[in-house]
Amino acid sequence: MYSELQHLTTERQVEFLTRKLIEIESYNGTKGETLKANWLFEVLQSFPYFQTNPEQVWKKNIGDELGRENVFAFIKGKEHTAETIIYFAHLDTVGTEDFGPIQSIAHKPDELQDYFSTYEGDEEVQKDAKSGDWLFGRGSLDMQSGIAVHLVNALYFTENLEELKGNILIMFNPDEESQHTGIRSALKELIRLKEHLNLEYITAINNDFISPLFDHDEMKYIYTGTAGKLLPCFYIFGREAHVGDSLTAIDPTLIGSELVREISQNFKLVEQLDDELVLPPSCLYLRDDKKSYDVQTAVSAKVYFNYFVYEKSPKAVMDDLLSISKHTCRSIEIRQADNYEKFRQTNDLPERELDFKVDVISLEDYIAYLEGLGIETKKIMNVAFNEANRDILDDRMVAFQMVEALQNADPEKRPRVILFYAPPYLPANFLQLEKERNQLLYNVIKKELSKEIGEQFKLRRYFPYLSDGSFLSFDGTDEDIQSLIANFPGMEQLFPLPLKDMTLLSIPAINFGVYGKSGHKWTERVYKPYTFEVLPKLIRNVTMNILNKMN
Repeated sequence: MYSELQHLTTERQVEFLTRKLIEIESYNGTKGETLKANWLFEVLQSFPYFQTNPEQVWKKNIGDELGRENVFAFIKGKEHTAETIIYFAHLDTVGTEDFGPIQSIAHKPDELQDYFSTYEGDEEVQKDAKSGDWLFGRGSLDMQSGIAVHLVNALYFTENLEELKGNILIMFNPDEESQHTGIRSALKELIRLKEHLNLEYITAINNDFISPLFDHDEMKYIYTGTAGKLLPCFYIFGREAHVGDSLTAIDPTLIGSELVREISQNFKLVEQLDDELVLPPSCLYLRDDKKSYDVQTAVSAKVYFNYFVYEKSPKAVMDDLLSISKHTCRSIEIRQADNYEKFRQTNDLPERELDFKVDVISLEDYIAYLEGLGIETKKIMNVAFNEANRDILDDRMVAFQMVEALQNADPEKRPRVILFYAPPYLPANFLQLEKERNQLLYNVIKKELSKEIGEQFKLRRYFPYLSDGSFLSFDGTDEDIQSLIANFPGMEQLFPLPLKDMTLLSIPAINFGVYGKSGHKWTERVYKPYTFEVLPKLIRNVTMNILNKMN
């Protein structure tokens, strides 16, 4: 591969590699991720530096049945220093089902450009295709072009070691689009390298994609951190009844619907941060547990939400959601009692004692309650986990199954809402400027962005979407860790997260993103003039200036 790159300009190198990467299918959860890792390994091996130092490029299996691997490469600067900058990117993409009838050309940029040049369904897409400034194709934006930028900069520094006053560690990870298994499994390797080579990780540079935030937005957003994510779950156990007696029921679908109304898209729950793009919770799942049609009301229902976090701890989010849930259930209790009384009076029925109270409790407190009754909760949950068919159930449903087993073991089996967390969990990772090193890092980035290079930049704290950078640091206390684990059924099995390792690493994750439009859509495209020409040099300059300042 090196022979095809060596005489090209930077921008042509990036475009050449981006096209090659687009051609190789690497859909999340498929063997394609393994094939792409192998291809990247071979590309790096072809560089003269790694021909001379073959032990400095390697792969590590992430331990799954697909045989997926992380790819690493280490570039040692001329001066023997500990200071190291990580370049990282994810190698997987989403699928191509969204391309519909043109799915066969989803990985063929030129054919897609021809198609969109005559496509009248979207004027903006057609205009971009005709301009020749945009490269189309699955993964063009998210984020095969990002990998290409890192490869080209890796090649540059291996050929100009005198400019490198520190070290660069390259890391390409699978499974970013789903469970982040690649980066999570890579943490042990980062710690091994840190200890074995006595490295000091200054920062990690990601280049996950950025896009216009509104019409005619030409700003390029640089992020000094990334937002976090929780998946709060609500297992709602009601009281069933025949539809002819439905007013005596406690309907879990009614409770679930009210919780969605109170939580989903509720901007009162958004953290107020100056000049940041912040997002409210969104409902991702709402369903009762009925297997087929009958005339009985539902016995139970499941709800879960995507919940972005920035500075809030999982414990604080849990406390907020418990409060909302208790208020919601109390309101439904009053309404149900009132409805039944109206029904009774309308039909001239005798008084009847009915209790519409619904308990609301966190998993942590529910486990404590059950153990107070002498119930072996760990054993019950382990049995439920081992009996779960993980070929059919996804990890969220396995977590629900473990909580259901606890409810079944409760001799009272009262109507209740149990709150817990399920995979995935991504901590927020942001640059804490009270630390001297981070302030220096921030100043270097800010100074570089202020240079006149024909672009408008805006520096923000939180990459607003989801990123593997979340796993490079954890700022929580021991109390936060204990609270998270206590409310996360089967965390060690479903989503093992070495929080103490993340705390030890404490690597800031900066995002200098490739620029384009329509990530995860069939019109996905990357803007060539910025991504292929401006961005590689920007990252290169920031890298050199950071390492110069640190030394």
